[in-house]
Amino acid sequence: MSTTTTEPAGTVATALAHARRLLGVDPRLAAEQAGAILEAVPRHAEATLILATALRLAGDLPQALRTLDPLSRAFPQSPPVQLEHGWSLAAAGQTQGAVAAFRRAVAAEPDLAEAWRGLAEALELVGDEAGAQVARARQTVLQIKGGVRDPALMAAAGALVDGKPGEAEKALRALLDTRPDDPAALRMLAEAVARLGRQEEAETLLVRCLEIAPGFTAARQNLATVLYRLGRSEDALVQLERLLADEPRNPAHLNLKAAALARIGEYAQSIAIYEDVLARHPQQPKGWMSYGHALKTVGRAADCAAAYRKAVDQAPSLGEAWWSLANMKTWRFDEADLAAMEAQLARADLSDDDRLHLDYALGKAHEDAGRWARSFEHYARGAALRRAQLAYDPERNRRHVARSKAVLTADLFAERAGQGCPAPDPIFVLGLPRSGSTLVEQILASHSAVEGTMELPDIGAIAKRLGGAKSSREPSAYPEILADLDPDQLAALGQEFLDRTRVQRKTGRPLFIDKMPNNWAHVGLIALTLPNAKIIDARRHPMGCCFSGFKQHFARGQAFSYGLDDIGRYYADYVELMAHFDAVLPGRAYRVIYEEMVADPEAQIRALLDYCGLPFEESCLNFHENDRAVRTASSEQVRRPIFKDAVEHWQNYESWLDPLKSALGPVLTCYPAAPEF
Repeated sequence: MSTTTTEPAGTVATALAHARRLLGVDPRLAAEQAGAILEAVPRHAEATLILATALRLAGDLPQALRTLDPLSRAFPQSPPVQLEHGWSLAAAGQTQGAVAAFRRAVAAEPDLAEAWRGLAEALELVGDEAGAQVARARQTVLQIKGGVRDPALMAAAGALVDGKPGEAEKALRALLDTRPDDPAALRMLAEAVARLGRQEEAETLLVRCLEIAPGFTAARQNLATVLYRLGRSEDALVQLERLLADEPRNPAHLNLKAAALARIGEYAQSIAIYEDVLARHPQQPKGWMSYGHALKTVGRAADCAAAYRKAVDQAPSLGEAWWSLANMKTWRFDEADLAAMEAQLARADLSDDDRLHLDYALGKAHEDAGRWARSFEHYARGAALRRAQLAYDPERNRRHVARSKAVLTADLFAERAGQGCPAPDPIFVLGLPRSGSTLVEQILASHSAVEGTMELPDIGAIAKRLGGAKSSREPSAYPEILADLDPDQLAALGQEFLDRTRVQRKTGRPLFIDKMPNNWAHVGLIALTLPNAKIIDARRHPMGCCFSGFKQHFARGQAFSYGLDDIGRYYADYVELMAHFDAVLPGRAYRVIYEEMVADPEAQIRALLDYCGLPFEESCLNFHENDRAVRTASSEQVRRPIFKDAVEHWQNYESWLDPLKSALGPVLTCYPAAPEF
């Protein structure tokens, strides 16, 4: 920036220095000082910048932006002007404008670490996680460069910038061999292993980092994120409260807090936080989408759709927002929506994640219009893209079934009879996704003695810990280890499940539901550790169930569902293991056949309640009137009476489903009975 002044240079320089000092002490006085300079020297660029900064710090964002906008246009390549413009736009909730300003700042001065930090925070808000990661890594490089100038840390940070976490890990481990307590290296290594999918290891590294440097804010933010990804929302909230004590209005911290609260069923608090953040930072499409997810769960369908629409309007290429609309099940796209989605798919620069979500959304749109061939084409494209992202091995599931049958014998269960935790509290509803399990849950949760929660990850987490494997490539001691557990250990594991899930119980009802479908693989663990828990196997015709799962893009997990052969083999494995438990633990699991429930609801509901030891209540027949939060893809459907349309819907796609039929084999022809295995 250059200025023209009619005042003696020393006088202006002294006044500017005083104004700069006042910024950190009293922004209002700084604004007065800058204003006095501008009276003497109109349009003085540095004084104008100080005035704008002071106004922002004093909370007068409209006036700060009125001061900055012409300055930013006059000096588009001035790093301090663009940096301040970015901070003011971000504070005013104009996130897209802030991104542009921070980009101008780093283009003019690539070594400006604060501009990279601002860019990272703004990109996180607009949902560009890949761009935010690059910006954070550049910030880290510059912080190191400005401090210790350690070549090993520089090399590792450079590898993270280039998207090479494996290389970064190798360099950082070598450095930590000589300096094991280096907090910067520990945090960077945690980021590298987290990107490689090893979240538990990242947690250990970050805990160690914060033991050494408790005030390391970036590491604490990383830890909160890792804990959330691990499904430990309560622990994540502890870290977030510490972060928010220093930055109570930080939108990234608040968004993660809202998501964590939703995970533990605190929807009112979650929604209130989203509304507060979005009021201040309205230009964040992923924020609107997350807000929509919370609204959908509590049944606010119209508000949910409006939130998803906001996300789509702000980011038309955000495939997940389009899919979120489609995934409401009751939503219908118009021709303008189809044209908009097709236009985005035609872009060469679209990410695979956005592309696959758009394919799923278009699959649903064409399905609703009865265009079966075009619908299947889009579903298949989306599934293929997602399948390519996953390291799913169907043989691993097959081996788990064989190993479970070998160790979990009738003799073992007879020897362990009476052991475990005797609490009758849990009702496990399991099977495959899209099998009618949400319907079963909603019926039971409409009973005065039963509380519905969600698909709880805890049984799977306990099984994983028992196995001891740090990755899918390592051998696991589970399920064989179940045969070695003594009575005290079995009781402790059952009690652990009750303790871990207590945060999900809000009503004080004596029984609660865990609706994690994948728990069919852990029926042995459940039976041994919680002998009085109820186990309900929700089963649907294999073609209807598997195709419904194939065309459903799941937010996480269910890696088997993205190939017709994969999902058919998975269904057959499930039927085989449940048949084994029917043989070695007769009557332990109760089977609900979806088609029978649809055909004769009252008789089936009465039989289900009898199995659970519950008296009949009329409210269970009127389950669709229950306004409880429902956290699955079927949340809109179970708020309507039972309908029969879905039973044979798969037949519209039958000509494309031969791979599924082949994979199912005799499981298909024997349904609803199981074949001999």
